[in-house]
Amino acid sequence: MTFQIHPSSRVSKSVLIGDNVKIGPFCNIDGEISIGDGTEIKSHVSITGNTTIGRNNTFYPFSNIGCDPQDLKFSGEESFLEIGDSNTFRENVTISKGTKDGGMKTIIKDKNLFMTGVHIAHDCKINNNNIFVNQVTLGGHVNILDNVVIGGLSAVIQFVTIGSYSMIGGMSGIDKNVLPFSLAIGNRAKLRGLNLVGIRRNNFNKNEINQINSLHESFDNKKFNLSTNDKVESIFHEYKSILNEKLGHIQK
Repeated sequence: MTFQIHPSSRVSKSVLIGDNVKIGPFCNIDGEISIGDGTEIKSHVSITGNTTIGRNNTFYPFSNIGCDPQDLKFSGEESFLEIGDSNTFRENVTISKGTKDGGMKTIIKDKNLFMTGVHIAHDCKINNNNIFVNQVTLGGHVNILDNVVIGGLSAVIQFVTIGSYSMIGGMSGIDKNVLPFSLAIGNRAKLRGLNLVGIRRNNFNKNEINQINSLHESFDNKKFNLSTNDKVESIFHEYKSILNEKLGHIQK
């Protein structure tokens, strides 16, 4: 097993390090931590707590990973952070571990980009291929599904879910769930239609786009009573059918 650790960095004995890992100068890596093959930790990075990191991730300077939650109810319980593969964490990104009120775990899956200054709070669940532009903030317990773009300086309130292939405009405040394939923007953001640019970039065909548009119109034009749970469930079943076929995995 081969890896590189700069002599100025502090790495505790409990850290498990994979092949071809590079740890640059002035890093602090301390806790029950595992770092997967091919990961690069550039410099001045702090990784702490019970943190599992997959393969081929990149951490830029001054990111703080696995830090204690900014939650007054947190009392030092053994909570966790799980990071998948091929994620990029740019400068000054902060990722908090979980709390007992959120299942004790923050989860980040694969191929996400966290630009400068992004904050991911405790107990968030982030799927794959998402982009968080500079200074995005997620409150606790937020769920981000797949292929979402959140514009710079936007904030997402606690317990919100943002559906796959959605685009959130910059400087938006998200305080409600966002439907898949949506474009939303504004202070207390509102839906502004389909995220057509994102849909086309992800190679949806014309029939799929028409089907998605029809589903969106059902909500926008209030063609049904939201209290009619069976009708709502049938519409979301159609959404899930499109998503599962395109993503290649089952999305809850």
